[in-house]
Amino acid sequence: MSKTIIISNRLPLQLQIREGAVEAIPSIGGLATGMKSVHSDNDSVWIGWSGLTEEEFNLDLKNQVTEALEKHQCIGVPLTEEDIQGFYYGFSNNTLWPLFHYFMEYTEFEKNNWETYKSVNQKFADVILQNLEVGDTVWIHDYQLLLLPELIRKKRPEVSIGFFLHIPFPSYEVFRTIPCREELLKGMLGADLLGFHTYDYERHFLSSVQRVLGHEINFNNIHLDNRIVKVDSFPMGIDYDKFHNAAVIHDQKSRKDQTEIQQEINKHLKEGSNQAKLILSIDRLDYTKGIANRLRAFEYFLDKYPQFRGKARLVMLAVPSRANVPQYQILKNEIDQLVGRINGKYAEVSWTPIWYFYRSMPFENLIDLYTSSEVALLTPIRDGMNLVAKEYIASRVDKKGVLILSEMTGASNEMSEALIINPNNFEEIADTLKFALEMPEEEQIKRNNALQKRLKRYNVEKWANDFMEALESTKSATEKYTLKKVNTVIKKEIVTKFNSASNKILFLDYDGTMVPFEKLPENAKPTQRVFDILDALHQKPNTKIIIITGRDRDTIQEWFGHKDYTLITEHGAWLKEKNKDWELMERVDNYWFKSIAPILESFTDRTPGSLVEEKRYSLAWHFRNVDPDLGKKRANSLKTTIQQLIANHNLEILEGDKVLEIKVSGVSKGKSASKMLLEKEYDFIFAIGDDWTDEHMFKELPNTAFTVKVGLKNTVAQYYVNDIDQVHELLNAFK
Repeated sequence: MSKTIIISNRLPLQLQIREGAVEAIPSIGGLATGMKSVHSDNDSVWIGWSGLTEEEFNLDLKNQVTEALEKHQCIGVPLTEEDIQGFYYGFSNNTLWPLFHYFMEYTEFEKNNWETYKSVNQKFADVILQNLEVGDTVWIHDYQLLLLPELIRKKRPEVSIGFFLHIPFPSYEVFRTIPCREELLKGMLGADLLGFHTYDYERHFLSSVQRVLGHEINFNNIHLDNRIVKVDSFPMGIDYDKFHNAAVIHDQKSRKDQTEIQQEINKHLKEGSNQAKLILSIDRLDYTKGIANRLRAFEYFLDKYPQFRGKARLVMLAVPSRANVPQYQILKNEIDQLVGRINGKYAEVSWTPIWYFYRSMPFENLIDLYTSSEVALLTPIRDGMNLVAKEYIASRVDKKGVLILSEMTGASNEMSEALIINPNNFEEIADTLKFALEMPEEEQIKRNNALQKRLKRYNVEKWANDFMEALESTKSATEKYTLKKVNTVIKKEIVTKFNSASNKILFLDYDGTMVPFEKLPENAKPTQRVFDILDALHQKPNTKIIIITGRDRDTIQEWFGHKDYTLITEHGAWLKEKNKDWELMERVDNYWFKSIAPILESFTDRTPGSLVEEKRYSLAWHFRNVDPDLGKKRANSLKTTIQQLIANHNLEILEGDKVLEIKVSGVSKGKSASKMLLEKEYDFIFAIGDDWTDEHMFKELPNTAFTVKVGLKNTVAQYYVNDIDQVHELLNAFK
């Protein structure tokens, strides 16, 4: 029976070794909570690192670890201390984390760490492949495992793979700076579905894929040679009921049942004026959270609005994180000094402006803080989502309280009723704090009522279910194309028909079919492998080989003129048969060049990387080497500019792969292929090509023809192959 395999760097539990025995304690983290509904299914397993390195336990303890994990439907990936240093602390947190959060000054690239990152991703893949069965679904999480989708895909191409990134994906201009950018993108594209928190992150990823790898993007679909990868945004929610219900219980507690922290909060609020207000700040101690800026902004607020001194107190909880990393140690010292200076500057006998806690807190104490603070001030400089903002709102049972949220968080896109600020603008933060502290209760309730309805509706379980449903839908799309793939059975059928036929004709496109595209068209010369394949086919009895291409006559003459193949160039304008000169297949002219060529040259001058190719009876504007977005825009603009001119000259625009070709209307591969069929009765017809220009040929050929598209694209062809290597394999099977 098929199952779901969840993969993350850490498992959703914590292992403790007490007196030689191993104990597994379930985690209460956001991902563990979010995946609870998926993982609770009996047909599910979670794979990840246990938290203990190989050096930390002996063989007997190792068996206990395995047994403890199995009780929670988990499987551990064995990692050494060296693995953790290079993979987790090294590449994941010293390279990917700062880069993806736009802290390029903190980004380090060490080759040894990169090699360890690759090695650990392979270790994860090995464990997954050992437990992967036919029909299983794989869901991989976060930046530590960016290479994993491709590693699984290589070994098990049929498996359904989802990937979700829980941190921001940076803009192309930032992402392009990392040396291993191609490997990271290719690794992620091993998935069928890629999920991000926001549309912005999705857009940045698509831009990088297009610019770095050159893949075609159609809306949010990435067209690879043999697959379509879907990219979408799924904003992660929280376990709304958990926080809301805990807050309800909290408010019902008698004074003696309250926690020590809640009693201290009540004591300070009672001792203060009746206008005392608590401003809550909760974060991991990380440079991405903007804690130092938040403190400086709070200091500026007290300077600008002195009427709040003695009344407004900042309660700041900084949860320790990566304390052994120098950058975090420097940040900790900076925050300690800022808190000390601000408290020393403004403190009064009965009032301290900042309560500072450097520790993690139990869940019930978080509820104490959420329910007791009139304002939550969350100002990350960059944050993938920020679930604290959602937890605060869910905990406001009376619907009072104000959320101030950085526009740089993923959550700000969903929580427009909050007060959205720029975390670098101290003036705006100070003014917004004043506005929040003075906001009428009626307005607070109105804002929070809308927020709570939305958070309850789109909770963490809904997030997980939406992703899994979207992943399931990609299966049907893939299956639709798989039915047309030239597999072993279909190949055998085609070859059998070929061998039994009396007269055979094969139409073979050139660029993108027999040879790969090159940055400069003149560099795509036929290789010896191509000649070997064509020569072998040409020597078969009663077999006619036709190279049918959009290439100009002179180039094809130079490359293939010494062979006896039939050659059709410029999309059907020119024909060369064995032992004959070139002849025009259509009545064409080029007097219109003088009107169109200057326009193409003008666009070329303004579009770096583009070039004009002049053929005998057509003009082609190539933009393969242009920035993808700019290329599309200029191509559309060019079409608009020459639309009226081509109508006046009986011309048409042929849209190829990163090329616009202007030619005489009516000339096409389809028309020329049909003419070639008139000379003899053929009982085997075969055509293969990769471009939109080949669609004319596929349409015009009779239904009995075998038509094959190169690459997974929309096509009228009967079948498809993945790439040029598979083209060569198929043609070699005819020999």
